[in-house]
Amino acid sequence: MNFQPWAPYLSVAEIILGITLTILVLIQTKGADLGGFLGGSGESGSFRTRRGVEATLHRITIVTGIIFFIVTLMAFLAWGQVV
Repeated sequence: MNFQPWAPYLSVAEIILGITLTILVLIQTKGADLGGFLGGSGESGSFRTRRGVEATLHRITIVTGIIFFIVTLMAFLAWGQVV
Protein backbone atom coordinates (compact mmCIF):
# COMPACT_ATOMS: atom_id res chain seq x y z
CA MET A 1 0.00 0.00 0.00
CA ASN A 2 1.32 3.42 -0.94
CA PHE A 3 1.24 5.92 1.93
CA GLN A 4 3.53 8.44 0.19
CA PRO A 5 0.79 11.08 -0.43
CA TRP A 6 -0.19 10.86 3.26
CA ALA A 7 3.30 11.66 4.60
CA PRO A 8 2.68 15.36 5.43
CA TYR A 9 -0.63 14.60 7.13
CA LEU A 10 0.84 11.72 9.10
CA SER A 11 3.66 13.98 10.29
CA VAL A 12 1.19 16.56 11.59
CA ALA A 13 -0.94 13.84 13.20
CA GLU A 14 2.15 12.38 14.88
CA ILE A 15 3.11 15.76 16.37
CA ILE A 16 -0.43 16.38 17.64
CA LEU A 17 -0.70 12.88 19.11
CA GLY A 18 2.73 13.18 20.74
CA ILE A 19 1.82 16.44 22.44
CA THR A 20 -1.57 15.04 23.49
CA LEU A 21 0.01 11.88 24.91
CA THR A 22 2.57 13.92 26.86
CA ILE A 23 -0.15 16.13 28.36
CA LEU A 24 -2.28 13.12 29.29
CA VAL A 25 0.62 11.42 31.07
CA LEU A 26 1.54 14.61 32.94
CA ILE A 27 -2.06 15.14 34.04
CA GLN A 28 -2.12 11.63 35.50
CA THR A 29 0.99 12.24 37.62
CA LYS A 30 -0.37 15.43 39.20
CA GLY A 31 -1.20 13.63 42.46
CA ALA A 32 2.21 12.03 42.80
CA ASP A 33 5.07 13.64 44.66
CA LEU A 34 8.47 14.17 43.04
CA GLY A 35 9.75 10.80 44.22
CA GLY A 36 6.81 9.02 42.65
CA PHE A 37 7.21 10.97 39.44
CA LEU A 38 10.88 9.97 39.14
CA GLY A 39 10.22 6.31 39.84
CA GLY A 40 10.27 6.14 43.61
CA SER A 41 7.37 4.75 45.55
CA GLY A 42 5.73 7.72 47.22
CA GLU A 43 2.87 5.53 48.46
CA SER A 44 5.22 2.77 49.71
CA GLY A 45 4.13 0.27 47.08
CA SER A 46 0.39 0.37 47.68
CA PHE A 47 -1.95 0.30 44.72
CA ARG A 48 -5.39 1.81 44.54
CA THR A 49 -8.29 1.40 42.17
CA ARG A 50 -8.86 4.07 39.56
CA ARG A 51 -12.40 5.39 39.59
CA GLY A 52 -14.43 7.95 37.68
CA VAL A 53 -12.48 10.56 35.77
CA GLU A 54 -9.16 8.95 36.65
CA ALA A 55 -10.21 5.65 35.04
CA THR A 56 -11.49 7.43 31.95
CA LEU A 57 -8.27 9.42 31.66
CA HIS A 58 -6.27 6.20 31.98
CA ARG A 59 -8.24 4.55 29.15
CA ILE A 60 -7.92 7.63 26.92
CA THR A 61 -4.15 7.61 27.49
CA ILE A 62 -3.92 3.95 26.46
CA VAL A 63 -6.01 4.51 23.32
CA THR A 64 -3.97 7.60 22.40
CA GLY A 65 -0.75 5.61 22.82
CA ILE A 66 -2.02 2.84 20.53
CA ILE A 67 -3.12 5.36 17.89
CA PHE A 68 0.28 7.10 18.17
CA PHE A 69 2.03 3.76 17.58
CA ILE A 70 -0.10 2.97 14.51
CA VAL A 71 0.39 6.46 13.03
CA THR A 72 4.14 6.17 13.60
CA LEU A 73 4.28 2.86 11.70
CA MET A 74 2.24 4.35 8.87
CA ALA A 75 4.53 7.40 8.79
CA PHE A 76 7.61 5.19 8.44
CA LEU A 77 5.92 3.40 5.55
CA ALA A 78 5.06 6.74 3.97
CA TRP A 79 8.63 8.02 4.32
CA GLY A 80 10.02 4.86 2.72
CA GLN A 81 12.00 3.75 5.80
CA VAL A 82 10.42 0.28 6.00
CA VAL A 83 10.22 -1.87 2.90
